[in-house]
Amino acid sequence: MKFISHLDLVRLFQRASRRARLPVTVTKGFSPRLKISITKALKLGVESGAEEVIFGFDRSVVPEEFVLRLNDKLPEGVKVLRAEEMI
Repeated sequence: MKFISHLDLVRLFQRASRRARLPVTVTKGFSPRLKISITKALKLGVESGAEEVIFGFDRSVVPEEFVLRLNDKLPEGVKVLRAEEMI
């Protein structure tokens, strides 16, 4: 997984959240995109044990359900360890 670029990782989470049918907010701009952001962009070839990803949702989602549904759709090598609701 260390050879996956930052943008590929964002796309990976977008596709997995669509497949998991999560209510991720869609931007209102000219090119609508899912509101998902990874806080730090790692250089290509750098491995990380934990990264923070922020999802914007249209409605409230139970953190445990989010973890289960998303992990079910993520490929081997990428796993959501925990989730918490931000207010």
